[in-house]
Amino acid sequence: MHLTTLAAELGDKPAVIMAETGDALTYADLEAASNRIAHVFADLGLRAGDHIALLMENCLDLFPVVWAAQRSGLYYTPVNWHLTVDEAAYIVDNCEATVLVSTPLLADLAAQCAATSSRTVVELAVGGSLDAAMAAAPATPLDGEVEGYYMLYSSGTTGRPKGIMPALTGERFGTGMTIDHMMGSSFGFGRDSVYLSPGPLYHAAPLGWSMGTIRNGGTVLVMEKFDARAALECIARYEVTATQMVPTMFVRLLKLPAEERAAHRLDSLRTVVHAGARCPVDVKQRMIDWLGPILVEFYSGSEATGFFMVDSPTWLQHPGTVGRAVLGTVHICDDAGDELPNGEIGIVWFGDVKRFEYLGDPTKTAGAWNDRGWNTLGDLGHVDDDGYLYLSDRRTDLIVSGGVNIYPREIEDALILHPAVADVVVAGVADDEFGQSVHAYVQPADPEQRPETLIPVLDSFVRERIARFKVPRGWTVLADVPRLPSGKVPRRMLPDPTR
Repeated sequence: MHLTTLAAELGDKPAVIMAETGDALTYADLEAASNRIAHVFADLGLRAGDHIALLMENCLDLFPVVWAAQRSGLYYTPVNWHLTVDEAAYIVDNCEATVLVSTPLLADLAAQCAATSSRTVVELAVGGSLDAAMAAAPATPLDGEVEGYYMLYSSGTTGRPKGIMPALTGERFGTGMTIDHMMGSSFGFGRDSVYLSPGPLYHAAPLGWSMGTIRNGGTVLVMEKFDARAALECIARYEVTATQMVPTMFVRLLKLPAEERAAHRLDSLRTVVHAGARCPVDVKQRMIDWLGPILVEFYSGSEATGFFMVDSPTWLQHPGTVGRAVLGTVHICDDAGDELPNGEIGIVWFGDVKRFEYLGDPTKTAGAWNDRGWNTLGDLGHVDDDGYLYLSDRRTDLIVSGGVNIYPREIEDALILHPAVADVVVAGVADDEFGQSVHAYVQPADPEQRPETLIPVLDSFVRERIARFKVPRGWTVLADVPRLPSGKVPRRMLPDPTR
């Protein structure tokens, strides 16, 4: 899994292709460029364990930068460039970056982030200062290369995002990370893989799986942004063998006209991986009916502790499961920390996992671990008698109305496939009588549809599918549901219907 070895073997084979333009970066190009940038980092005084940040859209130039950091033993943080200036600047400062690499598109944002940092930040610009420095740098590897690691930030659905600080292994570059090996052994990635990456590369899964594809000698096909029609065209044109999506993407694909979906040859697909958010059972069943039993689901987090996985044949026998533990062991506990019997819903904890910390936040770090060394991501779920895990919701999203627990996802699942709904999220809002009441935020499929005609239809529809006490007591129609690339919704960005 050493890039130098791969480049010597694969040479002019594309390591990365931009789906829209066909522009490519070969293995030889990636090797030379990442070595030059690694020397630039070293000349700036960066050493293993130091930190850089990236403000880069989905583009070819991102890959030499992340591989330079990876082979230099650095921590590197891709920053979500859709954030506000204040939010992006917080991450650049919080991650302790001393170098910030940006593209021309994001140069202004990068300058503002560097200017407000509490430490001196060297700015390197693609097409400018970075290229000039690279021109004077050798294309050969540094001595003593060791593995780096991407340091990612949690979604921050309820507050400031948290920097997830993994422990560097100190192993020689080329050893690879756990996910790189798992992609080969458990997901079938190899030299013949063409992996479609439809998500933003500042997010954990698109970046990690794109790098893992290269580690296994395949080709990464990168979309600038996800579009359902374009994704089908890419799969057919480039004979994509694997892709990874979030459930929101599935819904958008399924809502394309049937004749449009049938017009594209998709028989090259061998694996469709999904994660990031729980997938409604009906949505997943329809995807399997369409593409065949090639869906593979995993459940984990950017914290990279527990890892659960399930293939389609197994899922069909256990509908709704996110799989059994591949890494770590699962424990379902009540609020007091006592383990619950199979079938009972509680907080999901992972045992036998690697330690991590939230950078600069010992309080949040302590809250993620218990005295037995188990970690939780804050999810609720239960385990069946065969050890399969089923998620219910986030602990913070649980609605307690009149003393009764209501899980928003059950209501969302009942609404999402209605043809009039493009997207939906359900949340609890303050209620003087019940403490909380159920409120649905709906994005209509037809932007011109008026709330007064849409809401009665959806109210009647959902009453036929869920218990009466779970039916939303309030509705808000939104032009767009504020969904993150992971598929999660930052609750803080939903409008307060009581105002």
